[in-house]
Amino acid sequence: MPWKREQLAERAARELRDGYYVNLGIGIPTLVANYIPDGMQVVLQSENGMLGIGPFPYEGEEDPDLINAGKQTITAVPGSSYFSSADSFAMIRGGHINLTVLGAMEVSENGDLANWMVPGKMVKGMGGAMDLVAGVRRVVVVMEHTAPNGTSKLKPRCELPLTGQNVVDMVITDLGVFQRPDRHSPFELIELAPGVTAQMVKERTTANYIARV
Repeated sequence: MPWKREQLAERAARELRDGYYVNLGIGIPTLVANYIPDGMQVVLQSENGMLGIGPFPYEGEEDPDLINAGKQTITAVPGSSYFSSADSFAMIRGGHINLTVLGAMEVSENGDLANWMVPGKMVKGMGGAMDLVAGVRRVVVVMEHTAPNGTSKLKPRCELPLTGQNVVDMVITDLGVFQRPDRHSPFELIELAPGVTAQMVKERTTANYIARV
């Protein structure tokens, strides 16, 4: 069975390391906050000016003044701090964030990312995505393997406007995990979702990659 949204977030959380400063993008990536391993110290950062984000609040316990960059209500852990978005982006652009988990509409085989605009649709802007992929040390993408029309989202080259070139280190889809040893190397399929075969991935992927499973 391909991974569901929560399972994708749980798999992405396995990429966290003790002491990391982490930024979580909008959508599935925000769920990663619920799966940080017990005993691991990870500080979550939000572009709107917060360090120390906790899990999502239970129903009835929401604070409307406490939100993340995606306008979702969140909780704060002990020691949380608040600051201007200018300071927040200084952290991102200065290389002080260890890892970001982002959603995507397309990822190319050489690590290009498109995740901010679909032609013909109204969007407010790129948000912090361009800064994140340029300034964060490691970029992990979490997305469904195929678009609603069945086409591969991991493809030879992106057709949508780019967020960044050669910036993606790992792609986690509902079918499996692709990783690059470095940004000069191709993606390698290193893990399959339960019940998914390497042949199933091959049939649904147009990008070139190396199969390690």
